[in-house]
Amino acid sequence: MGQDTQMDIKRRRVLKTAMTGSVALCFAQTRLISSAHAATPQLAGKVEVFGHRGACALRPEHTLASYAKAIVDGADYIEPDLVSTKDGILVARHEANLTETTDVAKRSEFASRRVTKTIDGQTHTGWFVDDFTLAELKSLRAIERLPKVRPDNTRYDGMFQIPTWEEIIDFVAAESATSGRLIGLVPELKHSTYFSSVKLPLEDRFLQTIAEHEYTRRAPLEIQSFETANLKYLRSKLGKREHIRLMQLTAEGQYRPVDVVAAGGKLTFAEMTSAQGLRDIAQYADVVAPPLRAVIPLKADGKLDAPTALVADAHRAGLLVHTWTFRPENRFIAGDFKDGKDENARNVAGSIAEIRRYVEAGVDGFFTDDPAVGRAAL
Repeated sequence: MGQDTQMDIKRRRVLKTAMTGSVALCFAQTRLISSAHAATPQLAGKVEVFGHRGACALRPEHTLASYAKAIVDGADYIEPDLVSTKDGILVARHEANLTETTDVAKRSEFASRRVTKTIDGQTHTGWFVDDFTLAELKSLRAIERLPKVRPDNTRYDGMFQIPTWEEIIDFVAAESATSGRLIGLVPELKHSTYFSSVKLPLEDRFLQTIAEHEYTRRAPLEIQSFETANLKYLRSKLGKREHIRLMQLTAEGQYRPVDVVAAGGKLTFAEMTSAQGLRDIAQYADVVAPPLRAVIPLKADGKLDAPTALVADAHRAGLLVHTWTFRPENRFIAGDFKDGKDENARNVAGSIAEIRRYVEAGVDGFFTDDPAVGRAAL
């Protein structure tokens, strides 16, 4: 048995552990919350759970282990953020910079690739996906992005490759066939303007892939971006299809979409989430995805304030609202629900209580780093 074969077997064993090792935890969490909220009426309507970068509270993000965990824990959709390699292959990373999520900094053969780039108006130094071919990228291994917050995840460092978009589709199709339920995909096209500027545009490669694969011709597919031009282009190519939705991500305040900045425009995210702005979004998208605190802001003491008009305005415009992102550690939870423990401590009950407040405010779905917690909340 060769060394490569032994390594493949080891990875498969670890993946199996990643998929099954926490099923009992999922059930335990659900029992905990069921008893804690036994007197709470069931909330009406279908609210969808989006596994943010998989289940990245429990496994390194954008690995098959993270996606597997999200599926086992009941996510309706898993989220691959898509970027391009030097040879034009779409792969799953949250951004173009590989430094925080792979072992590239320890790989002496790639030391000379460390550079400084400006992407989406931000200057970064590190190693970038578009400077690596797919073969080179596959030699790297994923690591935990937040080792101080999620130290348990570091035990998986070095175990998993960076998956391609096609590998993720195949994986989810296999999981769907195994579980007997359709599992949605919610890919985000990252840095579209940047990748177009370096002659590696994402959109047509993305469209070609979903057209070629049988699973993405029928499974729920929700395509997201913080930019606007790429979504409008995708709508022009895809039209309206029953199983496909387009999601306009928004950010806080006076920031502008990168493509708007590049074109010299002035449109801000605040304007986009006004009543008129939401009607404009509805001309090309089906979903608006604001950050949590745009739906229910925080007061000065860190506790939740009253909901804004955003959800009601979006619904009047004919848009669904899918908010981002719930995380189960105290540091990310509103002050109402912190449990007094360390800021990096998991606070499952607090996260569930917070999620329920947003569901009561009318959101149609939400991203969570821990889909088991999201599912328990519902």
